[in-house]
Amino acid sequence: KTPIHPQVIILIGEREGVYAPDVPTAGVCNGPFWGKMEIVAHLNQFGGRQIAPEETELDLLGLNHLCWFRGLTRQGEDLWPAVMHIYLEQQPERQPDTEWDVNTLRALNMIPNSYLEYFYYTGRKLAAQAAWPPSRAEQVMAIEAELLAQYAEPERTDPPAGLMQRGGAYYSTVATQLLNAHYNDLGETHIVNVRQAGAVAEWPADWVLEMPCRVDAGGIHPLPTTPLPPVCMGLLTAVKSYELLTVEAAVHGDRQAAYQALLAHPLGPDADQAQAVLDDILETHRAYLPQFWS
Repeated sequence: KTPIHPQVIILIGEREGVYAPDVPTAGVCNGPFWGKMEIVAHLNQFGGRQIAPEETELDLLGLNHLCWFRGLTRQGEDLWPAVMHIYLEQQPERQPDTEWDVNTLRALNMIPNSYLEYFYYTGRKLAAQAAWPPSRAEQVMAIEAELLAQYAEPERTDPPAGLMQRGGAYYSTVATQLLNAHYNDLGETHIVNVRQAGAVAEWPADWVLEMPCRVDAGGIHPLPTTPLPPVCMGLLTAVKSYELLTVEAAVHGDRQAAYQALLAHPLGPDADQAQAVLDDILETHRAYLPQFWS
């Protein structure tokens, strides 16, 4: 009866073939939607194009909050070479504070999802915390307090402006488009987090991936695609191991699996601090994690 955050649904989906085989699950994120809007905006601004995001299809692959944008097409036209030219040659000159350094983009020939900043620029992200307080969590708590008060206004019909500060903008758009494509059998391509079921033949079929899928009345069908290059695979596999171990820990109340999950994550604590971090997590959230205390 408690609302479940979309990211939790995605994580549950990791092992749904094992623990809930009859429950169809899928996850969505606003990141690909927002990312496509940003890429198309740069293409229009710096490339002299006049393209609407809905006219294009974005190719990406990875995990939720850990994916790489690697293609953009419009009515069969491959726009990716123009996109990468802008990001490598034009955008940095006009926007020197761009979040990705040119050498990294050139090596990848892809544009990372914004959350990959935490992995590619860990020191920079930690240094930014020197400006705290308030932390991002404290900022979000203040924003949400204001939003909830606005939601309670009976006469309100427009979304509060504070939603754009909260993060997660366009989630409702993404979810509505997905439901519309399924209910009305549109056969559209959408970016969905779903068991890949062999669409990436070289990877385990039960992995949940964020990837393009055809959506029609029959369901959500992952589109066959090529795997990510080796430069991405070490990080992706490490985080996937963390996800799988986290699910095992959650389902069984397995403290050893939870400890291993902390060890597996590239941004996890040092090994000799993992137990203290785990103990703190479990104690702080004890009321919500009874399986670890029975």
